[in-house]
Amino acid sequence: MKLFVAEKAASWYKQELALSEGDHVRLFVRMGGCGSVVPGLSLGVMREEPRQPGLEAQVEGVNFFIEQDQLWYLDNRDLHITFDPETEDIQMDVR
Repeated sequence: MKLFVAEKAASWYKQELALSEGDHVRLFVRMGGCGSVVPGLSLGVMREEPRQPGLEAQVEGVNFFIEQDQLWYLDNRDLHITFDPETEDIQMDVR
């Protein structure tokens, strides 16, 4: 399992969440949304310091991570986070 965050996606998060270099962004499992792995669940995003990160990626000076106890959601697959310029929105793809 790996976490991939495209530079344009990281830049978008920096702007939208007013992030600075060295900040942390946690990806977490939440109820609802359009999840691609588990029906009824999706990934949420928030600024938070890691406790026990299971996957990490540093892009554009921002540390993205998923806690160890949330890795089950990925079902041993990789998470790719990209920015779609047509919709001007983030895309999360588990593959």
